[in-house]
Amino acid sequence: MSDETRETERRATFREVFASVEYRALYTANVLAWIGNYLAKVAVTALVFHQTQSVAWSAATFALSYLPWLVGGPFLAALAERHRYREVMVICDLVQMALIATVALVAMPVELIMVLLFLASLAAPPTQAARSALLPLVLPGDRLVVGLSLNLTTGQAAQVLGYLAGGALSAINPRVALVINAAAFAASALLIRFGLRDRPTAMTAAHRSHLLRETAEGFRMVFTTPVLRAIAILVFTSMLFAIVPEGLAAGWAATLVSDKSEQGITQGMIMAANPVGYILGGLIVARLVRPEVRRAMIRPFAVLAPLSLVPSLFAPGIVGIVVMATVCGFAVAGMMPAMNALFVQALPNGYRARAFGVMQAGVQIMQGVAVLGTGLLANRYDLPTVVGLWSLAGVGLVLLAIIGWPTAQQFTDAIAAAAARNQAAADAADTAPADSDRPGRERTSPADGVGATT
Repeated sequence: MSDETRETERRATFREVFASVEYRALYTANVLAWIGNYLAKVAVTALVFHQTQSVAWSAATFALSYLPWLVGGPFLAALAERHRYREVMVICDLVQMALIATVALVAMPVELIMVLLFLASLAAPPTQAARSALLPLVLPGDRLVVGLSLNLTTGQAAQVLGYLAGGALSAINPRVALVINAAAFAASALLIRFGLRDRPTAMTAAHRSHLLRETAEGFRMVFTTPVLRAIAILVFTSMLFAIVPEGLAAGWAATLVSDKSEQGITQGMIMAANPVGYILGGLIVARLVRPEVRRAMIRPFAVLAPLSLVPSLFAPGIVGIVVMATVCGFAVAGMMPAMNALFVQALPNGYRARAFGVMQAGVQIMQGVAVLGTGLLANRYDLPTVVGLWSLAGVGLVLLAIIGWPTAQQFTDAIAAAAARNQAAADAADTAPADSDRPGRERTSPADGVGATT
C-alpha cells in the first residue's frame, strides 16, 4: 500500500481540515451565507405578511428560494463549469448582495419584492455548484468526508440560529435582517476573493458546446455511470422520507395539543429534532468512525432513516416523535458525507458542478413530493398512520435501491478511472502553450484533482 493510499484511508481530524487556509475561507463564507439566508427567509416572509396580511403571499415568498432548482437548477449549475469557480462565487455573492440590499432599503410593492427575490435566488444554483465542485480540490483524502460532515452539521446549526435570530429581528424590523443578509454576502465575496486560489476553468473552451447540451451531459454522467447512478438513486429515495417530520410538523403538533401557543412550541420541537440529529450524526460519524466503516454503514443508515419513523403507526407523544426525528436525522447525516465523497471522487473534474446541479434538483423534487404527498394523505387519514405507512413503504423502497449497490472494488475502479481522466486532462493542459503564461491563472496540478485523494 502506498503512502498516498494510507493517507486516503487514515481517519482525518477536524484540526487537519481547518489547517487548510482555503477551507477556512470557504467554510466561513458558507456560514455567513447560510445564517444570512435563513435570517432573510424569516424576515422577508414577515415583511410581505405585514404589507399584505396574506398567509398565501408570505408562503409563496418563502417558496421562491426553491423555485430556481425546480425550474432550471441543473442548467444554472452548468454555468459554474464554464468559468473559474472563484469568479462564479464572487459574482453570485455580489449579485445577491445588491438585490437583497435593494429589497431592504427601498420601499416597493410586494410584486416587485418577489421579482427581486426570485432574481437573487437564481444565483444560488451556480454558486452552490461551484462550491461543491471546489471542495474536493481543497480537501484531499478523508479530509473531504470530514469537511462535508462539518458543512452538513454547521448548515443545520445555521438553520436553527438563523430562524431564531430572524424571528427575533422580524418582530422589531424585518428590514434589519435583510441588511444583515446583504452584508453577509459582501463578506462572503471578500473571503472567497482573497482566501481562495484562482484556479482555471474546469471545462476548457474545446469542450464547450451550448448550455443545454452541457446540462444534458451532466445528466448522462450521473445516470449512465453505474456507481454514480446507484448513489443518486439512494439519495433520492432517502429524501422521500427524511423530510417528512419537518414538512408535517405544524399538522402533527395540532394532533397532540389543542392550545395554539403550545402548538407552536410543539411544532418547533419537531422541526428542530431533525437538524439536531443531523448535527450529532455528522460530527460523531465523521470524527469517530474509520473511513472504511463509514462506507460500510451507508446501507444500514439508509434503511434506518425511514425505519426510525415507522413507530408513528403507534401514535407516540411529543417525546417519541422527537426521538424518531432525531434518529432519522442522525442516520441521514451518518451516510450522506460518505456518499458525497464517493460521488465526487468518482466524477471527473469538469463534471462536478453539473452533477451537483442534477443531484440538488433531484433532492428538491423528492422533498417536495414527500411533503406534498404526505400532506394530501394526512388531510384524509390519520396523520401518524400516514407517516408510519409512508415510512414503512420507504423501508421496502430503500431495500430495493440497495440490492444493486456497487461493491468496494467497483467504487475503487470508478474512482481510479476518474483520477486517470483528470490526470490526462492535466497533462493536456500542461502541453497547451496558450495558457502557460496567462496572468492571474494557476495551472492545474495533479494535487488539485481527485487523483490526489485516491
